[in-house]
Amino acid sequence: MTSQFFGLNIAGSGLRAANAALNTTANNISNANTDGYSRQTVKQEASDALRVFAKYGCAGAGVDTIAIERVRDEFYDVKYRNNETLLGEVKQKNYYNGLIEEYLDDNGTSGFSSLFNKMETAMQSVMTAAGTTETKATFVSSLKSITEYFNNVYNSLQNEQADVNAEIKLAADRVSAIAQEVASINKQINVIEMTGARANELRDKRDVLVDELSKIISVETKETPIVDESQPDRETGATRFQIWVGSAYELVDTYEYKQMICVSRDDDGAVNQNDVKGLFDIKWGGANYKDGDNVNELSDFALDSKLIGGELQGLLAMRDGNNYQYFHGKSQVTDGTTGVNGVVQHPDGTVTMSVKVEADYLKSMTKATIPEDGTIKVGAKTYKYDSWEYDGNDVYTFTLDPSTLSSLPDEGKNVSIGYSNSYQGIPYYMAQMNEWIRQFSDAFNQIMVSGYTSDSLEGVNVFSAVMDNNSAAEYSYEELTTLSANKGYYKVRAGNFTVSSVLLDNSDRLATKADITEGESEFGNLTKLKEMLDTKRVFRGATSGEFLTKVLGDVALNKSNSNTLEETYTSLENTIGNQRLSDSGVDEDEEASNLVKFQNAYTLSSKMIQTLTEIYDRLILQTGV
Repeated sequence: MTSQFFGLNIAGSGLRAANAALNTTANNISNANTDGYSRQTVKQEASDALRVFAKYGCAGAGVDTIAIERVRDEFYDVKYRNNETLLGEVKQKNYYNGLIEEYLDDNGTSGFSSLFNKMETAMQSVMTAAGTTETKATFVSSLKSITEYFNNVYNSLQNEQADVNAEIKLAADRVSAIAQEVASINKQINVIEMTGARANELRDKRDVLVDELSKIISVETKETPIVDESQPDRETGATRFQIWVGSAYELVDTYEYKQMICVSRDDDGAVNQNDVKGLFDIKWGGANYKDGDNVNELSDFALDSKLIGGELQGLLAMRDGNNYQYFHGKSQVTDGTTGVNGVVQHPDGTVTMSVKVEADYLKSMTKATIPEDGTIKVGAKTYKYDSWEYDGNDVYTFTLDPSTLSSLPDEGKNVSIGYSNSYQGIPYYMAQMNEWIRQFSDAFNQIMVSGYTSDSLEGVNVFSAVMDNNSAAEYSYEELTTLSANKGYYKVRAGNFTVSSVLLDNSDRLATKADITEGESEFGNLTKLKEMLDTKRVFRGATSGEFLTKVLGDVALNKSNSNTLEETYTSLENTIGNQRLSDSGVDEDEEASNLVKFQNAYTLSSKMIQTLTEIYDRLILQTGV
């Protein structure tokens, strides 16, 4: 038989359950506009029935309030984060492609096409105005405007690359900071939940951080219960929470976390001829790493991975994107019978390494992007080289820095400088400019040095390159050709492209005549030059003046693609976000309905207690027992 006070206990459990539900509703309403807050509900279940010695056998014992839980669907979390990863990548590409498009766009006065047309008009004036000094000076000035255009675009792209590089460090630092914060939250969650409670607010905070992380880099999470080692069937209430990033790197394992460490490349450790100094490589370090520690003990973060995702992937694509064109080959195997040498240690202590290449673009110095000195990877080892030579066919020979040689490089190994990045990023556009400049300068100079001035002096080259940005010294025609040992115009880049100082000082040194025996009004050389400009295919199957059409077509296509993808993923972000909010977000109308429902439940439980109080009063005080 049950106690006479059994009903009071039942009503009391209902009162407590209704009170918990009301409090939870109040918390939901208070956080209706809190970002990242997940709607909470009270989990209830009927208390275990009591067996009574009566005909009906068992009696209900009321309600148990088990927990206050978040309403959240992991399926939508995964979809949302995957979309954020894609959106973060294309957003960065779209932004920086827009800047490149602005740098290259022709505004009708100072763009490439405008300047090139002015140059052709000025050349025509020289031919039709009897080659006066004034018309020649105007022509030379128009050539100088073209070189300055490339100088300015090159500097703008380098500044953009520096900005992207700084953003890469900010992204890496934020990943490390989030990892540290998540590890700290994991500990707080486990301390609370090992008592049997649910750390809902902390879990929301952790999810917000993981959402933010997914914008920066691709994210995978896993949470598993921790069991009692002495009793494997008993869960302790604590969980093991892990985060992997870049599809390969464990960033967080419960209370432990890793850091992404950005390390500046040495000035002599460049991997691209056009890169700014101090670009960051990324290392993978432990939580105990601090500034000043030896970075050589850290493992490398694979920048060439296509699975990094997020803003970091987009930034790396813009900073390092070379459209697959990078230096790679195999170190030669020594063969005494054919005279082909691989790794050779010379009597003077220097070490050279020959590398055989197969890619067609590596067999043209107009497309070369190798630094004059830098870092080269042989197999799994990295060395520094001081200089290199090219045989004009398919073999490069590098002179290695002796101070970096703890052992000789292996022969027959894969060799690379930098890494392949499929995107058309900043290095790609700088390489395209260099290719046009080298082809154009070579074709232009060949005509000019073969002609004669109006007063029958030998012609001089028109285009050259500054040796050092801090000096006025420039390469002579012989240094750009004969003395460069198969390197051609390799040292001419958009950044140091210039008109010969000889012409700038005296425009009458312009070679206008093709025949030394003709009078000063003969313009055969300029006629040949005009024919070259109109017909010779110097760049990607196009004439000289079509440079901007080709390159601007590339960036316009990339901008259009990234813009379309950004709009698509932004739309998906809104759609998936709304789906997630419909499940985990607070609906004020629904909470208002719950408020009435739980208030009624509370009132009825209170009425039940009041009724039982009257019964007990009659039973105890008025029965006359």
